[in-house]
Amino acid sequence: MSKAAVKAGRRSVEISNPDKLLFPDAGIAKRDLAAYYARIAETMLPYVRDRPAHMDRYPDGIGGQRIVQKNVSRHFPDWIRTVEVSKKGGTVNHPVCSDAATLVYLANQATITPHVWLSRVEDLHHPDLLIWDLDPPGDDIGALRDAARLLRGLLGEIGLSPFLKTTGSRGFHLVVPLDRSASFEETRELARDVSRAAAALDPERLTVEMRKEKRAGRLFLDWLRNAYAQTAVPPYAVRARPGAPVATPIEWGELGRVDSQSYNVANLGRRLARKGDPWRGMRRHARSLSTPRRRLDRLLAKAGT
Repeated sequence: MSKAAVKAGRRSVEISNPDKLLFPDAGIAKRDLAAYYARIAETMLPYVRDRPAHMDRYPDGIGGQRIVQKNVSRHFPDWIRTVEVSKKGGTVNHPVCSDAATLVYLANQATITPHVWLSRVEDLHHPDLLIWDLDPPGDDIGALRDAARLLRGLLGEIGLSPFLKTTGSRGFHLVVPLDRSASFEETRELARDVSRAAAALDPERLTVEMRKEKRAGRLFLDWLRNAYAQTAVPPYAVRARPGAPVATPIEWGELGRVDSQSYNVANLGRRLARKGDPWRGMRRHARSLSTPRRRLDRLLAKAGT
């Protein structure tokens, strides 16, 4: 079996079977995926550092079996940081993507997409992110864009600053930075109630109905990831879809002309060289939920929601 190495920070990470095609349509092999994560690490690490991760692995490429792995394997090197977390029925020992070499090593395990928690290892029960996952009903990207703008308006009205990214899959994520003073229970309740308020403003197109058969073609305002041990695709992660699309932070002004898979492994570098990272400085906007909660309660009471 052939091998290669990818330089990642101060380490050189060996890549086994480097010519294995993970994205046959785009000609992207395992060595290419590893090299991408080495290049993007400086920009990506602020969004994954200190967060438990799980691995979406595709040893036979995106056309093969998907393996969702949460526990680190015994063969993982000791320089990879891990964290043992409590979950129902026991514990899980997650990898933590603290450096470029870890991202590259996970790519060598055919991890196309690392998924990360909404909280950090030093305080797992208090998230520093609030998230909505918006996928269009059918192919109606117009409804998706309108829903994102409506949520942005509501969040701004109660004092929160949402950031936007393509998921690299079907839709967009709205992400709000928090100061970690609220528990997952509190963030989940607020996300649910914001979603209900938004759906009440446009009930013909939006819904919080969790049962698909009751949505009647409406867009589901998915707030359910806001819970302990739930994960989300981080910025700049590659998705297991044809063309190797990348989850990409965008500016709000780009929403009308960007779709969920506009950026990929091949063109993301040019975008970053031209525009930089739109989420840089995001943590300066982190807020407590105390005042937003009071403002939202007043809005709900006024609307009778």
